[in-house]
Order: sequence, then C-alpha cells, then structure tokens
Amino acid sequence: MSIEKFLKENIQEQELIPSLANYLKLLQQWNRVHNLTAITDPEQMVILHILDSLAISPYLYGQRLLDVGTGAGLPGIPLAIKHPEKEFTLLDSNSKKTRFLTQVKHELQIKNINIIHSRVEDFHPDKNFDSILSRAFSSLEVMLQTTQHLLAAGGQFLAMKGIYPEEELKAIPETFKVTAVHTLTIQGLDAKRCLVCIERS
Repeated sequence: MSIEKFLKENIQEQELIPSLANYLKLLQQWNRVHNLTAITDPEQMVILHILDSLAISPYLYGQRLLDVGTGAGLPGIPLAIKHPEKEFTLLDSNSKKTRFLTQVKHELQIKNINIIHSRVEDFHPDKNFDSILSRAFSSLEVMLQTTQHLLAAGGQFLAMKGIYPEEELKAIPETFKVTAVHTLTIQGLDAKRCLVCIERS
C-alpha cells in the first residue's frame, strides 16, 4: 500500500496528507544513505512516525514548542504541519539529522519550524519555550535536568513514553510535579504508549 493511500485511511484532515506524504518520501530517500530511521516499511512509517507523533496533538501547550532530540523530526515535523499557528524548534546534536530537517523545511516550505544543531545543554535561546517535547530522548529525570533551563515560566514538559514509566516517575526530583499521564491510542499499533505531562513545582 502506498504512503498516500495509508495516510488517507488514517488521517481525518485530508489537507495534511500531501505534506505528510512528502515528508515520509524525503525520509525514505535520505535513509538510503544516512540511516535516519530503522523503520522503512511505508505502513509502519505512517503508524510509528506520523500517527504516533500526532497522538499528542490535543495536549500541546502554548505557542512556542521545543522538540529535543528530534532525530528525523519526530514528533516535531508532523505536529508543525498540523499546527501552522504554532512555532516549533527542532533540536538535535547529530549534524546529518539537522541537515535532513533543513532540507525538509526547504522542500516542504514549512514556515513554522526552526532547526538547531546543538547539544541541549549548550542551547541558550533568546526566549524560552511553553512546551518541551521529547519522544525518545532520555529518562524523565535526565530530560528534566538537561532541559529545565529552556522552559518558560508556567511551561510544561511533554514526554512520550511506552508503557507507564513507573520507575522513571519515582526518580523525578521534588522540584517537579507530574500533572497528568495520558494513555495514547494509535491506530494500528498494539504497543502501549503514554504521554507524561510535568511542570515545575
């Protein structure tokens, strides 16, 4: 089944499909040389890259959002395509991945993303972020410690996880509090997924 056909069967907002499909096609092209993702089957790419990323869409907070350890642009690229009214910064320390993201931004004409090649500890923007997103970045404790300097007052950390991360939650410093853990349901995916929402205490 083609990428477009599978997207049409699983995405309600049909106007998003051309951009999402072109993103996955670029990812396939670059992946042949640069090994950006282990997932190469078109159907699995739609499920594990697009649908998984868009599952956190209802929980985004604020106008300025940072995707740390974005890799091939997940969840940042699909979310930026869905939410053109919000500003997304995609940060990764891997130069081949940020080069790919720069190409995606150029070819798809995505106006609401900024690409940053940097270690998160070394990134000091002029203005902090309302939400800090992570998909496969690190443990919750490490995420909070390494990114807290980037969170605006009243902002939220949004960490995508697999099964309920009980041990990671126990290790969170007392200076932070978990406000919610949302179960994510992804069409075609049997594995458990959740989103952990955290604020400063």
